[in-house]
Amino acid sequence: MSKISIVKPGLMTTIQDQGRTGYQHFGMPVAGAMDIYSLQLANLLVGNQRFEAALEITLMGPEIFFHDTRTVAITGGEISITVNDRLVPMYQTIYLQKGDTLKLANVSVGSRSYLAISGGFHIEKVMGSYATYMRGNIGGFHGRKLMTGDEIPLNQEKHQGYIGTRRVPVPLIPDLHTKNIRVIMGPEDAAFTEEGKRVFQRSEYQVSNQSDRMGYRLEGPKIQHVSEADIISGGINLGAIQVPGEGVPIIMMADRQTTGGYTKIANVISIDIPLVAQKKPGDSIKFDVITVEEAQMLLRQKEKELKNLEEEFRFMSKKIHSVKEYLIKVKENSYHVRVEEIEDDE
Repeated sequence: MSKISIVKPGLMTTIQDQGRTGYQHFGMPVAGAMDIYSLQLANLLVGNQRFEAALEITLMGPEIFFHDTRTVAITGGEISITVNDRLVPMYQTIYLQKGDTLKLANVSVGSRSYLAISGGFHIEKVMGSYATYMRGNIGGFHGRKLMTGDEIPLNQEKHQGYIGTRRVPVPLIPDLHTKNIRVIMGPEDAAFTEEGKRVFQRSEYQVSNQSDRMGYRLEGPKIQHVSEADIISGGINLGAIQVPGEGVPIIMMADRQTTGGYTKIANVISIDIPLVAQKKPGDSIKFDVITVEEAQMLLRQKEKELKNLEEEFRFMSKKIHSVKEYLIKVKENSYHVRVEEIEDDE
């Protein structure tokens, strides 16, 4: 069976998909990719289903040896990538041969990159998901982050052969430098004073060192409650912003607990959660309030963009007639060149 070998694991590299839904009432967190948008882009580039499991790479990248020919793509946080010490780009298909070594450096902008491999991983699902939940030691590869010497089996590729050089259009690549995060107020915003709500909406916060896949604790001006911060425990949405008694917000992320007893002043909108996921300690966040209707419109627009990109990739793959590869040497430099013959529209 085909596999990859982990030469160096990086700081925290785990297998993640869209997470396990339908089990929160049993106390099981959803887990899954922190930046679900980048996960989808990476999978589309290699011909996988959008939510196929991929590697989530946090801050420091791994070194991986490939035992057979595969198509890969890297998206998300900006990271330097080499194949056999040759630089290759992000946000486009990369074709690897048997015996190739893929190296990813440190994430320079953002905090998480995503590596999709054509076919995906040949591992067992737990509660309908491949997602690694390390606090529970379940999912992914033995319920943990990857380690040196791990050999992870791969599925057979869903497509046959060459799918073309796919690239994500620049307008669809997220701006990881932005500090503006859009939110919907509620559900317990009435538990805060008017001044407290003004502070929340006008202040700039920094991500603290006490932040992880469970939640992002922020540092900045305190948000005042009307009375107590504690409430009867209730369900916690992805992106819910809890404010404990000390008045500093916490954004609940992928590995969040299923219930909590702190007031929630607002909720990050779905399409901005990936932007939060790319923040690292010291990065700034400023909250912009929008309506539920605006959030729904933005979500529909993002979904349409992804579906259009998926259709465009499929269409272009069907137009490819043949592919030829050349090795061109100019003095001491060698260049790998791939020429695609495509169907003429006329």
